[in-house]
Amino acid sequence: MTSDEMSSEHPSGAEAVVEPSRSLVIPRLPDDALILLPVRNMVLFPNMLVPVGVGRSKSILAARQAVQHDQPIGVLLQKDASIEDPGPDDLHVMGGVANVMRFVNGREGHHHLVLQGTERFRVTEFLEGYPFLVGRVERIEEVQPEGPEVEARMLALRDKALEALELLPQAPQEIGGVIASIDEPGVLADSVAGYLDLKSDERQELLETLDVEARLERVLSLVDYRVEVLKLSQKISARTQETMSERQREALLREQLRSIQEELGEGDEKGEEIRELEARIDEANMPEEVEKQARKELRRLERMPEAAGEYSMLRTYLDWLLELPWDIERAEDIDIERSREILDADHYGLEPVKKRILEHLAVRKLNPEGRSPILCFVGPPGVGKTSLGQSIARATGRDFMRASLGGVHDEAEIRGHRRTYLGALPGKIIQSIHKAGSRNPVLMLDEMDKLGGGIHGDPSAALLEVLDPAQNGTFQDNYLGVPFDLSGVFFIATANVPDQIPGPLRDRMEMIEIPGYTQEEKVEIAKRYLLARQRESAGLTAGQLTITDEGLHRLVSEYTREAGCRQLERELGAVARQIAVQVAEGKTNEAVVGPDDLPGLLGSPKFENEVAMRTSVPGVATGLAWTPVGGDILFIEASRSRGSGRLVLTGQLGDVMKESAQTALSLIKARAEALDIDLEALQNDDIHVHVPAGAIPKDGPSAGVAMYNALVSLLTGRCVREDVAMTGEVTLRGLVLPVGGIKEKVLAARRAGIHTVLLPSRNRKDYEDIPESARADMQFHWIEHVEQASAIALREAGSSARDNADDSDSHSDSQRPQSPEPEPLHSMTD
Repeated sequence: MTSDEMSSEHPSGAEAVVEPSRSLVIPRLPDDALILLPVRNMVLFPNMLVPVGVGRSKSILAARQAVQHDQPIGVLLQKDASIEDPGPDDLHVMGGVANVMRFVNGREGHHHLVLQGTERFRVTEFLEGYPFLVGRVERIEEVQPEGPEVEARMLALRDKALEALELLPQAPQEIGGVIASIDEPGVLADSVAGYLDLKSDERQELLETLDVEARLERVLSLVDYRVEVLKLSQKISARTQETMSERQREALLREQLRSIQEELGEGDEKGEEIRELEARIDEANMPEEVEKQARKELRRLERMPEAAGEYSMLRTYLDWLLELPWDIERAEDIDIERSREILDADHYGLEPVKKRILEHLAVRKLNPEGRSPILCFVGPPGVGKTSLGQSIARATGRDFMRASLGGVHDEAEIRGHRRTYLGALPGKIIQSIHKAGSRNPVLMLDEMDKLGGGIHGDPSAALLEVLDPAQNGTFQDNYLGVPFDLSGVFFIATANVPDQIPGPLRDRMEMIEIPGYTQEEKVEIAKRYLLARQRESAGLTAGQLTITDEGLHRLVSEYTREAGCRQLERELGAVARQIAVQVAEGKTNEAVVGPDDLPGLLGSPKFENEVAMRTSVPGVATGLAWTPVGGDILFIEASRSRGSGRLVLTGQLGDVMKESAQTALSLIKARAEALDIDLEALQNDDIHVHVPAGAIPKDGPSAGVAMYNALVSLLTGRCVREDVAMTGEVTLRGLVLPVGGIKEKVLAARRAGIHTVLLPSRNRKDYEDIPESARADMQFHWIEHVEQASAIALREAGSSARDNADDSDSHSDSQRPQSPEPEPLHSMTD
């Protein structure tokens, strides 16, 4: 209920009177003045008892003042109900004097008054100097006329008012008794005007009509008009009921007519539809259980009138059952040699992935009825996970469908909605098979790690049955209500971060990791696929745009920094569009873009090699980090200042990373004498460790080696070599523990121009996962203890960077094999 409006219900709540603020001094009112209460959409007549809601601060203060000093209050109607703070010009000058019978505190600043009207008044002057509206008023005494004409009007008004109350729905019976007992003409007119649902302007007009006989006449005309409207409303309602009865009779007759037509062998339009559905059921070759359900629903549809609300829902359900490919299978022609050619043509490199796919296809060819594992391609965005599924579909001759699971948080999106809900549909699995038109498509479940969960169930739990070869032969969608065999579907899943896939679901899939690309691989992918695609998109021919190998190398190194190729394709598209503008203007017809032309087309380089600048002072080390979109380099910066021996950590570090810094500092203090560090001076200094890019949260233990060397560099004054990056977890004994993401971290170091990497010795098993091209031109040192890392990473005091680079191999077991030419990698983006 809005503030200062008439309430249709009695106020509820604890009765209480709230005194006005003691700090507010309100002048005393003159004897002929009244506190005024502006209201919306309500007119108070004498002898009326009405509830009023107040919410405006001035109105609340006015009501409290009246209650506190036991004063009457004047109720005035606003001319415009939308005005929030009405002034004298916004109010009618005539209103009703009322006694406040009750003041009830409400919730959220809204209060309720119960007012008893006593007489009419007219405002002669609005007074200033009060925190609410106050005015000098003239109270109007009403003289009740007498005579036969007045009595006749009263009798007619009383009869019409009682008739109107009988026609009004849910009108209280007590009002009729009150009206029948009134014997004063003015009170009768006011009471009837107050009880009937008249407009506010009409009620105000009656309030301002001081002539009692004229007021009786006006109220009688309004009541007479209201009675006629109510009678017409009842007639319309009765006619509507008759129409509904007529429709029911018509439906019965139509049902009888249908029965007669069936006996005579004559079909109507619905009969043709039923026979068509029956023929489709015969031709669908459904399983026995499904066909039984379909014929049962068809009999229900046959008995149901077309006007019924359930008719269209049931017809839609039958359409879904009949359109599903119950027995339609694409002939699977698996030729291993042809499949290898398709994979090699569509993808550059990815030899381990292609090898596993060919193994999978070979097993399916030799044992078609066997239960093959579900493949899940895991890798950063843009490395070509989705396109691998398309190539598998081409190689096997199947239809390809993709269902995106990113952001799905409702179990019904997988299993379907029950038919009792309006707008119910099958789940994504059945919808994809319906679109494919065959029961054995290649179905890619994309973004498996982005599944959500909420109050509508867990969609990952619903996928457990879908991806279990032992169970999905009888998968039952909630909408269909019958089992559908999913054992012939070739399921492929994709994810960026496998750890975010629920454990039971991850257990049903075989994870195949797809690494990020090296610079050489990106250049080759751009030459083979991306440039041609962007040329075609820009409307250019191969002769109109050529990019040299040097130009592609600079484009990859200085304008992109990612694990995949999406940003590279965007930059190539930008170059193609720039050349398209020049060709369209007639400025050139053959453009050869070299490395020096890129700044003019794409602007200044977006990335630069800042390792040397960041490691030119003591206290800065280069670490390696893993992210969901590939590896990245991480700078650890440390500074020393006078203080109380505190360790300050900044850069949005997680708890594990903070513990790594504390462990590194404790290890340095324990070895202070061996490192030639003044421990007493260290206890009086504050150490501040910061990891730049402070807006990005960071966590994990793999920065322990880098933090240790940054602190040793700071405290000994020896700079960290700018061409060395490191990773590994450090213990309090100084041991270097293995970490994850070695392949991604090494590729990130190579992209940043770093060719010497310190890795935990226990990560040697991950060496084979590093691409051949990276192994060929990078140097790896396998570290078991932090002292080995410091011996390689830190320069000798007073020596140059070249001196340290020349003899770095003598500090640890390095491994730098000669590798053959880099193998091809994947071409298309995911």
